[in-house]
Amino acid sequence: MKKILVICGPTATGKTALGVKLAHRFGGEIVSADSRQVYQGMDIGTGKDLGELRGTPVWLLDVVRPDQLFSVADYLKLAWEVLADIWARGKLPVVVGGTGFYIKALTDGIGTLGIPPDWELRKKLQNDSVSELQNLLRKKNPQRWARMNESDRKNPRRLVRAIEVAGKPLNARRLPLDAFFIGLTAPYEILYRHIDERVDKRIKEGIEKEIKGLKGKGYNFKNSVLGTTIGYREWAGEGTREEIVRRWQFDEHDLARRQMTWFRKALRQTQGKFQWFDIGKLGWQKEVEKAVQRWYSKTDNDKEG
Repeated sequence: MKKILVICGPTATGKTALGVKLAHRFGGEIVSADSRQVYQGMDIGTGKDLGELRGTPVWLLDVVRPDQLFSVADYLKLAWEVLADIWARGKLPVVVGGTGFYIKALTDGIGTLGIPPDWELRKKLQNDSVSELQNLLRKKNPQRWARMNESDRKNPRRLVRAIEVAGKPLNARRLPLDAFFIGLTAPYEILYRHIDERVDKRIKEGIEKEIKGLKGKGYNFKNSVLGTTIGYREWAGEGTREEIVRRWQFDEHDLARRQMTWFRKALRQTQGKFQWFDIGKLGWQKEVEKAVQRWYSKTDNDKEG
């Protein structure tokens, strides 16, 4: 079984810094699992933290332009190629990110991946409201509706996809992996403070200049992911600079809550071992390193015995 280490959790918990430390310690290479860091030129707002990498190999950053579509299927295709290369060189893949859907798809597969889009159905549903799509999904696939989180239930694209695949045979690609999940968490008051400090840091690093540069290349809030990405979309609205920054912080708070809920629920039944660590506690990094060491040093024979 191929080993894969996953570091996940809500935003602003220090996943990248931990990933770099563990990659150095265990001879690993980082594979990003972030649905926004795949976009070129969107560095400050998405927190690529390139300075933290310290020469560590990192994959799946800057894959496409901000005006290009990039799906979980695209991510999986690239990620499997990267993982195969890392394993072939005797290295440990360290998957780092907060996009839970990418992580779960990578470790557990997606049953709907091989089902092509139904363009006629999508055209038919394109003007339906969210409530109309919700009602239709409840009728066509109540089991799928019950499994969706609140964010997905309000997302028209994901609702249409769930309706589209209802009743179709599912065939997830699920390879036997020896996966160890490190989940980072913190009390919300600590998490919100980290978020607010990080937003201030990104302001100082020049997020406004970065957005201006992206606009100069022809990207805007309507023709690219700038309009749907936290850290960028807030600058499209009206308000003072202080109001925009506060709105950005609140959006990040909301994202952290949704990520925590998703990870605790969706990864409970994932293949592999899962362990949470509170970054507000003293010595948590040493405890992480000990846990990874115990897992990494075990062989398949040890587990069978």
